[in-house]
Amino acid sequence: MLNIPSALAAEFKLTQAQVSSTIALIDDGNTIPFIARYRKEATGALSDVTLRELDERLAHLRNLEARKQEIIRLIDEQGKLTPELQADIESAAMLQRVEDLYKPFKKKRATRASKAKEAGLEPLADTIMEQKLTSGDTLKLAAPFINVERGFDTAEAALHGALDIIAERVADDAEVTAMLRDFTRKRGEMQSRRAEADGSAEATDKREKTVYEMYYDFSELILKIPNHRVLAINRGEKEGKLKVKVQTETETAVSMLKRRVITRRSIFTELLETTLADSYKRIIAPGLEREMRNELTERAEIDAIKVFARNTENLLSQRPVKGARVIAIDPGYRTGCKVAVLDEHGKLLDYTTIYPTPPKSDIAGTEVALKNYAAKYGINVIVIGNGTGSRETEETVANFIERSGLTIQYTIVNEAGASVYSASKLASEEYPDLDVTTRGAMSLGRRLQDPLAELVKIPPKSMGVGQYQHDVNQTALDAALTGVVENVVNRVGVDLNTASASLLSYVAGIGNAVAKNIVAYRETNGAFVDRKLLKKVPKLGDKAFKQCAGFLRIRDGGNMLDNTGVHPESYAAAEKLLELGLDCDLPALSAKLGVGLPTLRDIVAELQKPGRDPRDDAPPVVFSRSVRSFDDLTAGMELTGTVRNVVDFGAFVDIGVKQDGLVHVSKMANRFIRHPSEVVAVGDTVKVWVSGIDKERGKISLTMVEGK
Repeated sequence: MLNIPSALAAEFKLTQAQVSSTIALIDDGNTIPFIARYRKEATGALSDVTLRELDERLAHLRNLEARKQEIIRLIDEQGKLTPELQADIESAAMLQRVEDLYKPFKKKRATRASKAKEAGLEPLADTIMEQKLTSGDTLKLAAPFINVERGFDTAEAALHGALDIIAERVADDAEVTAMLRDFTRKRGEMQSRRAEADGSAEATDKREKTVYEMYYDFSELILKIPNHRVLAINRGEKEGKLKVKVQTETETAVSMLKRRVITRRSIFTELLETTLADSYKRIIAPGLEREMRNELTERAEIDAIKVFARNTENLLSQRPVKGARVIAIDPGYRTGCKVAVLDEHGKLLDYTTIYPTPPKSDIAGTEVALKNYAAKYGINVIVIGNGTGSRETEETVANFIERSGLTIQYTIVNEAGASVYSASKLASEEYPDLDVTTRGAMSLGRRLQDPLAELVKIPPKSMGVGQYQHDVNQTALDAALTGVVENVVNRVGVDLNTASASLLSYVAGIGNAVAKNIVAYRETNGAFVDRKLLKKVPKLGDKAFKQCAGFLRIRDGGNMLDNTGVHPESYAAAEKLLELGLDCDLPALSAKLGVGLPTLRDIVAELQKPGRDPRDDAPPVVFSRSVRSFDDLTAGMELTGTVRNVVDFGAFVDIGVKQDGLVHVSKMANRFIRHPSEVVAVGDTVKVWVSGIDKERGKISLTMVEGK
């Protein structure tokens, strides 16, 4: 049996004590954010990211061990389990190896080999595989195995049936499979060709222009093909634009198989050579092709999910614009631009529709509306969505600010997900009296004021920071992104008296039902003045209180510690620190109080800056831009932009026009960059230069290295 704690300790380069303590905490029902923040002594201060990875591997290894025992049981029930086979299965480190060992015993649908076995041809197959006979007639040897009832009515049919058994037996051999799998990984190529509408010459001559054009005649080694290309090819195949296969050196693979199986010259040598070629082409190669495609897809999806998770974390961690009284504009053409006016806390003050865009182009009316709202509500920021009509709306707003002399800034925000939220059940529950367009405009304004609080209402895959997010395993994607949101929410902390149920649901130990109960309790009983009052919320028991209390903040409560990340279980230690002074001898106090040194250090950090928002360290929001459309761009122009998305091949940067520009990974620095995330993150403010403009295709190429 695999020693799981030891295996995890080796894999993560941790001590076994760290791993064992972490496993015990997980098994006791503690959440990852709680363990990361409040059980540092037990884990050796492992980060939330490492803890989640360890938790995932723990589940995987436990499932592996369970599968081993299930397979051992199934083989034993067939009476075919040997001590050696059991030892091989129990020592296997990979699920793939376990399944390879089980393959010969797995019940299959009817095959040529299974029919031959039912006809009693296995002894003949055994004789052939022994390869001892150097003379004689193979058909005479096969004659005694003729079985008319089973369809093997000639010696030749019986011989071929025995060879079918050998072909399947070789294909089921775990060592053969491992050898050829390794060969395919190292020497195989992923190939794609343009899918033809039909076989006619006309169809062949038609070169359909699609985003998959570079894959119409493409091949690359499995070992080298980048993950984003795998996902692109998969999508092209799914859309019927590409035909895809894994190609290997068939002759070399068959030669390897012959050298392994044919141990000596015999009267069966030529038959075995033919049979092994058949086994490879008919059974082994198709199976390995499926495996390689699955491996490539799984590898690419894991990478895409990691990139997406990292982008989402950076997006959610963007700095809030505090004190912003906002006019939020959701641009449009025919139906006009929806406007929502918000106070500094995100409360809706007013809303309307303006028409600065074609066909009405009511610039004068728009400026009157903006001036009236600015004067009436003390507006200091105008927010414009980056969707349809954004350029014309921005031009109107910029001219209005310049002419009015008002102290107002404006900025463009990414609309991604706003329409999804505005039409959602959640939005209709929050604002049942507002139409979807007004809800959308509100969302744009609020994501400037507090990105985290607003974006948690949007499905993560709709946030616009992904890479083939709709093509990857959705269960794995949702799990990863939920973990990211939880990490950010709990790292930042949540105002217990203002947070929505959506935001509260991501706090450790709470969930959707309890989050709604907290909001309902708050509405009925008024603001929370003490964290202990959480225990009066229905379904929020002692265990949930322990998990969530440290992440919830009360800004103006009776106890200053309630506005910090200090957990109630450590209030006594915090009060002692306040009494002795924050510069006291922490190691000595740790020994005296029986409180771990990491915990005391965290308490000191919280007491030094109570209520501090870690997002204040993020780059500031970029207000008004120097360019507004493609027509304003020129090659070599220097611009300041905001990174909106980071993918395997580069980063997309918002420079003020509707279409984000792409900085290819090769143009990010004067050195080799493995991945763009080494240089930039979503939300970063970067200096770029325009290196290419393609107006016809709506594409902008940028560089972060002047002159490159």
